[in-house]
This record gives sequence, C-alpha cells and structure tokens, in this order.
Amino acid sequence: MEINAEYTSFVAVGDSFTEGMSDLLPDGSYRGWADVLATRLAARTPGFRYANLAVRGKLIGQIVDEQVDVAAAMRADVVTLVGGLNDTLRPKCDMGMVRSRLEEAVERLAPSCKKLVLMRSPGRNGPVMERFRPRMEELFTLVDDLAARHGAEVADLYGAPVLGDPRMWDVDRLHLTAEGHRRVAEAVWQTLGLPPEDPWQTLLPAAPPPRWSTRRVDDVRFARQHLFPWIGRRLTGRSSGDGRTGAQFSAELGRAFWVTPVDAEAPGPIATWRRVDASE
Repeated sequence: MEINAEYTSFVAVGDSFTEGMSDLLPDGSYRGWADVLATRLAARTPGFRYANLAVRGKLIGQIVDEQVDVAAAMRADVVTLVGGLNDTLRPKCDMGMVRSRLEEAVERLAPSCKKLVLMRSPGRNGPVMERFRPRMEELFTLVDDLAARHGAEVADLYGAPVLGDPRMWDVDRLHLTAEGHRRVAEAVWQTLGLPPEDPWQTLLPAAPPPRWSTRRVDDVRFARQHLFPWIGRRLTGRSSGDGRTGAQFSAELGRAFWVTPVDAEAPGPIATWRRVDASE
C-alpha cells in the first residue's frame, strides 16, 4: 500500500450503504461515509473530483449492469465497490450468481483506477444477522480472494466489533447512524494509506441494556415502519431504488458527472459542490 498517497478523484459504486442511508441531513438528503471521505480527500488535494453512483436497494447484478461500466469510464484514482449484501439478505439467494457478478465487477474496475477498495461490510449483532451470517461470510471470503488476485484493498468493517453494536445502527436496523458512517470513512481513509486521524475501532462506552418494555416498543415500531414495507416490496417485486439514480448520474443525459468543491480550502458538504463542466 502506498503511504500518504495523493488521490485526485473518487467514484463510489454500490447500494444504500454507499448512498449514505441513514446519515440524514436537515434538507432530507443523505451524506454517508463516501461523502465524508470525499470531503476529507478534497481538503488535501486541489482540483479533487467526486461522483457517487450508488443507489439504495440495488442487487449485485443491477450494480454491475448500471454502475460498473459508468464508473470504469471515469478513470478515477479511487473506486470503492460494495455490493452483494442485499442479495445475501434475500430469502432465496443464488450465491453462484453473486460470486460471478462480483468477480465481473472487479475485473472491469480494477484496471480502470489507481486504487480499488472492496469491503467486508459491517453487520448488526442480533438474531437476523445470525440467520444470514454464513452467506455473508461466503461473500466476504470471495471479496478477500478477489482483492488478492486483482491488487485491490479491503476495508474490514465486519471484523470491527464496534460496528456490530446496535447503537451504531439506525431504527431500520439495516443502515448505520451518522457516527457509524463517520467511522467507516476513517476506515477507508486508512485503507487508502492515509495518516490515521481517529481510532475508528474504539468501542462505545458500556451502557445498561434497554428495558424489556423499551425493546418491545422499538420492535413494534421497526416492524411497522421498516419490516412490513420491506416484505411488501419483496412480494410485489419492487425496490426502494426503483426510479432512482446515483447522486452524480444524470438520467436525462444517460451519463455520470463529476462534482468538485467551490472552495478548495473549505470543501464543505457535497451538496454545495459545483458540477464539473465537460470541458474542464
């Protein structure tokens, strides 16, 4: 790994984890670890460019078909690819297909960038996690193998106990809180060979377990607001990502675009960055 490397561009590929749910901003948009990482990279590199192509709910086949070639064509210094976990959480999952499509994605992206980063995604501790753990670990074994074969880096979030802490997860129990996303950004930052700025694996302070009544109220709210709608989408063949595109992808033009800070010395939120003209 190149230590203190300079990166002038970054493209993020994936699903809701990379889109940024549930790191919600006051204007209703999502920030997430990829945006946090882009802002930090921009602060050390004048002229930095960024594009987040990730869309919530996408399966690995959709990520490959809709995002991978677009990302490869941008010839970024850094590309992050996180996908396949949505597949493993489905009641029926063809792991052979997942392996094939993820390998296809890595084979296309690795030659197109200076550094490809894959991930062993975090998992919230609990009974649901235990049910799907074997599939997830099969996926992560493949991630390690692909990284070794194609010279990619792996950010091991799955191996960090703090990211399994339920307090790091939003009420939907599927997406990290803002603090979780911040820690993921630091993990990827260090994976890129950049100087550590935060001990991201530090455990949260011990706290007494919530009362039984509190857990039951939370369970009912979770079922009504998140579990039942999720089941409904599965039964009707719909996805939370239907009709959506990545934040830096124009459906009208059929292509992605870069954004860059208006003020290179104080990059600020991605929402304030300007779109890069094709001639720049």
